[in-house]
Amino acid sequence: MKVEIKRVNENAILPTYGSSGAAGADLYACLDAPRQTIERGKTALIRTGVQMAIPEGYVGLVYARSGLASKRGLAPANKVGVIDSDYRGEILVALYNQSETDQTIENGERIAQIVIAPYLRAEFEPVEELSETKRGEGGFGSTGSK
Repeated sequence: MKVEIKRVNENAILPTYGSSGAAGADLYACLDAPRQTIERGKTALIRTGVQMAIPEGYVGLVYARSGLASKRGLAPANKVGVIDSDYRGEILVALYNQSETDQTIENGERIAQIVIAPYLRAEFEPVEELSETKRGEGGFGSTGSK
């Protein structure tokens, strides 16, 4: 599928897939300076320098890059960013530093990944009762243990 993309900064790097089987395309930092430091326990909005026209019926889901999260403690503050098909602004990534030390992002560094996925819009219908299931109202951790 084709997704229209626009650079809003001439230095922006377009998203790239790291391998032929990659579901997520890497998003790159497009900073006004060579680097940006994120203090421990803080969140910073990191610009990507790109806007996308995600087709109707699809969504852009912004996830952490596993290496950045596991090795440096940097991951999206909202866990998964949702880019709706009618959003046309610059894609920003709210990176949260969950490590014990300040972390520095370099201009052009891969900071997150975006997955373009189809979605369904639900029609919510109020009812008096819901159908019963074996699980019922069992919540957190209710489906078993080791």
